[in-house]
Amino acid sequence: MTGDTGFLAGLTPGHRGQLLALSRNASFPADRRMFEEGEDAVTFWIVGRGSVALDIHVSGRPAPVVETLGPGDLLGWSWLFPPYQWHLGARTLSPVDVHAFEVAEVRSYCESDPAFGYDLARAVAAVIGERLRATRIRLLDLYGPPPGGGR
Repeated sequence: MTGDTGFLAGLTPGHRGQLLALSRNASFPADRRMFEEGEDAVTFWIVGRGSVALDIHVSGRPAPVVETLGPGDLLGWSWLFPPYQWHLGARTLSPVDVHAFEVAEVRSYCESDPAFGYDLARAVAAVIGERLRATRIRLLDLYGPPPGGGR
């Protein structure tokens, strides 16, 4: 995975290299739960290969998918904001290769290098903003007025 696209493109080249130096490679098989809504966020990932479904718990029903992530996407931003618990769940849809990051190590690095921390926080905020926009569009598709403006 290069830094030209996806989440890593939101970082300066120097900070991109610093972040990747904190990662380890990991793989997950298809149909594996990576985390559950409400669990502590202790790791985050950047998807290198494969796809991951983000889903939300709905009591008594299968968890509906709210977004599907693929190569270059950031998987997990809840680690950056208290209470540091996942807002959604995640399940692999195919075999997945990722860059895995231990949250404690990344947060410590952010504190020791504020410029790195600021750049990383801005890149994560951009992901959050994009996901909110995508969610808004999906909600409008589901609940907005029908085509032609009629009720």
